[in-house]
Amino acid sequence: MAISRNVLKEVILDSKEDIRRYEILPRNISLNSFPLQVLVGVRRCGKSYTFYQQIRQLLEQGNQWDDILYIDFEDQRLAGFSAEDFNLILECHTELFGTRPIFFLDEIQNVNGWEKYARNLADRKYSVYITGSNAKMLSKEIMGQLGGRYLPAEVYPLSFREYLTFKGMPYDEKALLATENRALFMKEYDEYFRWGGLPEAVNLPVKRNYLASLYQRIYIGDIVTRNNVYNPKILQLMLKKMAESVMQPISYTRLSKILSSVGGKVSVPTVSNYVGFSEDAWLVLRLRNIASSFSEKETVCKYYFIDNGLLSLQLLKADTILLENMVALSLFRKYGHDPDNERVYFYNDNVEVDFYIPEEEMAIQVSYSIEDDSTRMREVSALTKFPKAHPCRRRVVITYEDEKTIEDDFGMIEVIPCWKWLLEIEK
Repeated sequence: MAISRNVLKEVILDSKEDIRRYEILPRNISLNSFPLQVLVGVRRCGKSYTFYQQIRQLLEQGNQWDDILYIDFEDQRLAGFSAEDFNLILECHTELFGTRPIFFLDEIQNVNGWEKYARNLADRKYSVYITGSNAKMLSKEIMGQLGGRYLPAEVYPLSFREYLTFKGMPYDEKALLATENRALFMKEYDEYFRWGGLPEAVNLPVKRNYLASLYQRIYIGDIVTRNNVYNPKILQLMLKKMAESVMQPISYTRLSKILSSVGGKVSVPTVSNYVGFSEDAWLVLRLRNIASSFSEKETVCKYYFIDNGLLSLQLLKADTILLENMVALSLFRKYGHDPDNERVYFYNDNVEVDFYIPEEEMAIQVSYSIEDDSTRMREVSALTKFPKAHPCRRRVVITYEDEKTIEDDFGMIEVIPCWKWLLEIEK
């Protein structure tokens, strides 16, 4: 049954009023002037918010509200919307406003066959912005179906700078010198560290219930239901084990053995599929070992969660895990996380280094604290040996709050508090 024209017009009109009323605090996401773009990211990370910001910028550049056509395909009034209904969108907009619109199509992956319509709009020279909560939207197959016309863009939860802006917290050098301001800053730092940067959670006094509800929506809606997962309990156990293993490489075979020991036989192909489903939903992000063979690069990886708040739900007393996850997200945010991800790696070949960025020739270790002699020796020892294996112009140990420098035969090793690192890398 086709969507009613009146319902669709109501959705179009209501969306304009909603966007008009929305308070916009600028995010550090720049959508360039290219007219066709696909935004992807986990559910509720701020993709719609990015749309609102882009719409406001277009209005400031001289476009009119009548030029804007925004549709959210998660609107319950559009339940049952199918590919055959797409042409009604333009017809309804023309009947209402009589203008050539700029399209903003939110969570379009909910409609099977959306790729053909998106390509058709591109062929007709419309400006189109699309979002989706599915990494498959950036796959080579989908981009091929779009004819190479669309530019991809990744949207992450709030960076630390964005989080501080949302909270109205100054973080310039002068503000951090004042004792009271610094204490408030460190309080917000710890809040971000433990509960992440999903925009709708930022100003909630108690975030756990919201994050737990969102996690269930991602887990049930974007992974279990979308992929017809026949054993949700095993998937849940797998994600729990991946959360506990954030700091360590873990293989499909290892996960298969662990899950088989608690839930009956679970095959390696099943584990591979479940990991892939979780990546497609942007719940977990894969990091490969630069020292591995081709096959191991795909099967023995480290995995990070898209937000510290969602990761915190899975853990108890796991400060070092949260710290490394936060550093990983800052690197993915800066350098990208395309399916091949050839810009950020870890290194594990006799020496273990948490992160290596080849283009920067930078090696990074993460440790909650290096005040303990044995911990300091372990972290520094790896960075002392690493330059013999790979070019390395900068070596960093990121901690929760320790700060110092260490000299060795290869020069200086920087020990930097994570909050300072985040403010540096997010400039």
